[in-house]
Amino acid sequence: MGNTPFWPESASNWAQGVDALYIFLVLVSVVMCVLIFGAVAFLSVKFRRKPGVQPTAIEGSHFLEITWSVLPMFFFFAFFLGGALIFFHERTPPQDASEIYVVAKQWMWKMEHPEGPREINTLHVPLGKDVKLIMTSMDVIHSFYVPAFRIKQDVLPGRYTIMWFRATQPGTYHLFCAEYCGTQHSGMIGSIIVQPEAEYQTWLNGGSSSVPLAQTGEKAFAELGCASCHRSDTQGRGPLLAGIYGRPVALEDGRSVMVDENYLRESILDPGAKVVAGFRPVMPTFQGIISEEQLAALVAYVKSLTPSSGQAAGAAPAKAEKGPPQMKSGRSR
Repeated sequence: MGNTPFWPESASNWAQGVDALYIFLVLVSVVMCVLIFGAVAFLSVKFRRKPGVQPTAIEGSHFLEITWSVLPMFFFFAFFLGGALIFFHERTPPQDASEIYVVAKQWMWKMEHPEGPREINTLHVPLGKDVKLIMTSMDVIHSFYVPAFRIKQDVLPGRYTIMWFRATQPGTYHLFCAEYCGTQHSGMIGSIIVQPEAEYQTWLNGGSSSVPLAQTGEKAFAELGCASCHRSDTQGRGPLLAGIYGRPVALEDGRSVMVDENYLRESILDPGAKVVAGFRPVMPTFQGIISEEQLAALVAYVKSLTPSSGQAAGAAPAKAEKGPPQMKSGRSR
């Protein structure tokens, strides 16, 4: 289908499924249109007004009523089921997917690889490898759209949206913003460059020396004073962060939430929103203090932490503090 006019190339693991569902929907729509308009034309001719012939009442048919109500329902369920399967699969990235942080800004795409390289309006990815995009916007709503991959995901300010894919064909593919975002919306374009693994590793290691994202986050973690509260000896004002990512945590209000990228983001920018059980809401907010790049680095650093032997993630202090603690820079969640 990639050679068909007006049909984009198929270059990801999503392309065949999306195309099959789309073609099925179009074929069913065409067949139904032909049947409906054909029936209208036939009945219009057969039962047209004739001189001297008076119309008579036509009794309804329960069989026909049930048939044209139930039969289309099965097709609608097929459309829904096909779309739902693709949707839920798209929203469930593999555990071992390579993570790339994407920041949208009028009018550009900023990408950062976990190994450290940064790109603007260009994204290099390895062929045949699962890639997870963790995306946010610095201003308005954008939409990350790659026609050849059959993927499109809105990029929202104030939170992360997740999308993943696996490129199946090497080459360079168009990247568009599919949500009107301002006067230069049409110029917010880029390229996805898919390379075989060996070429990708050469590109990854061939640029200027760059610090891994988690290492950058570790430096910011120390500079912002986070380590003074999130200590590894369970004596800090905040919970242990090692191994907390991907696990549920109990909150002070009795709820339980899963620690994902959005939870970590909210914990840094609005620490009072979800306070972990056993801790006081003493952490200062970093909203407006750190950039999106620093925030992504901090999230990557926390995700890289692993608990030591016998240490439980998010553990509460061994001994509660007496009296209100002094406000200090650092996280309390």
